[in-house]
Amino acid sequence: MTAQPTEGEALQVDTVDYHTAGEPFRIVVAGAPVIPGDTVSERRAIAIGAGGTATAPRPSTLDDIRQLLTREPRGHAGMYGGFLVPPDDDEADLGVLFWHKDGYSTACGHGTIALGAWAVDSGLVTAPDYGVARVRIDVPSGRVTALVHRAAGRTTGVTFRNVPSWVSELKLPVETSRGTVEVAVAHSGACYASVPAAALGLSVSLGQLSELTAIGREIRAALAGSPAVRNPVDPRLSGVYGVILYDELPSADGRLNQRNVTVFADGQIDRSPCGSGTSARLAILAAEQRLVPGEELRHESIVGTVFGGRVLAGGDPWGDGVVTEVTGTAHRTGEHRFVLDPQDTLGAGFLL
Repeated sequence: MTAQPTEGEALQVDTVDYHTAGEPFRIVVAGAPVIPGDTVSERRAIAIGAGGTATAPRPSTLDDIRQLLTREPRGHAGMYGGFLVPPDDDEADLGVLFWHKDGYSTACGHGTIALGAWAVDSGLVTAPDYGVARVRIDVPSGRVTALVHRAAGRTTGVTFRNVPSWVSELKLPVETSRGTVEVAVAHSGACYASVPAAALGLSVSLGQLSELTAIGREIRAALAGSPAVRNPVDPRLSGVYGVILYDELPSADGRLNQRNVTVFADGQIDRSPCGSGTSARLAILAAEQRLVPGEELRHESIVGTVFGGRVLAGGDPWGDGVVTEVTGTAHRTGEHRFVLDPQDTLGAGFLL
């Protein structure tokens, strides 16, 4: 459906764009309709057409705006972003609905890092010239925190503290076109499956990106009916969101060092090391007893950008989960006013 502005008027959508370790995050600051619902999770359900009622119908133009911003000529298939919404209560600073080209996700670590930087840059949250500003954000999977690090009046990095992450399987056999592989499954606001690229005869490199994407989609489809990908607390968080293919790298200054590519949604590639995916990797490494609380994982993306991650003390990756922190940088790339002219026959655009 094409968005229908008032007759004779163009639809306008204002955004502030960031990248977090190379992965885009487009924040819609004006132009989106009010999204009904009492919580961020409920608003997501309404936005995707589940849970709408006679008094809270699915917004008529919201998905058109998502498509407008993720499709050419205004976006691209790798675009990611979020709609700002009210938080669940006054203990949080803001709420967000995350979106990509295929729909609405339950979690987004790189987006949380970008939102922390934006909240400080925009003045929504007061920050010191030196020290840390705490930005609490309600997302569909719960409440997360962005710890915004400051020095000389500038943001130098952001630490994303996630909802608890836990492991459902460490060695789940999965049949693929490249043979049977053992997959680890972890839940970290979204469900991720992890497999060493070498087990599939691959390596995490740009030259093999098409093969990595294809096998990632294949593994995601193969796990669709597995009990391991079900969330027993909130069924809305069930199902594999991303497949993480990783390489072991030589130790970096005594730190565990891995490179990964995360294939999420329907074949979308995370340019960053994947924030919530890093949380999943941390929970798996803790369950494998390869990483103890306080030790750092150096997590590199397919384009060479890096997140640092660690597990905090307390918790159990097999039980109530572990709390993880992922640190990276986010930088503003632009501010935009996108326009949809009612005479534009391309409407919300196209995907190639």
